Amino acid sequence: QVQLVESGGGLVQAGDSLRLSCAASGRTFSSYAMGWFRQAPGMERESVAAVSRSGGSTYYADSVKGRFTISRDNAKNTVYLQMNSLKPEDTAVYYCAADSSRRPDPSRRPVSYNNWGQGTQVTVSS
Repeated sequence: QVQLVESGGGLVQAGDSLRLSCAASGRTFSSYAMGWFRQAPGMERESVAAVSRSGGSTYYADSVKGRFTISRDNAKNTVYLQMNSLKPEDTAVYYCAADSSRRPDPSRRPVSYNNWGQGTQVTVSS
């Protein structure tokens, strides 16, 4: 098990940037693929981005490609989501999650992840 704590959310204007961080407990962070998901009110949780255990493979939802960047620092047990050119439709609670399955490529499916953070709110005003 790994415990995850997100930070960095807030209220910004359209076009602004935010960087979300997710700090993980434990000494086995590098054995987990990591993902960022988001959930807007009344909507299903959706994948935003994911990164493999080494950081060498990434996945992005079409809606964020070219604007968001996922990265990880295994020495700091932290995964990041750099969000640029934010849009009002990016407003949601953002969650990070850890996948312990050791699959070669990061999954975009929420069911693949067995550890979740508590979420951080991102609100983008127009």
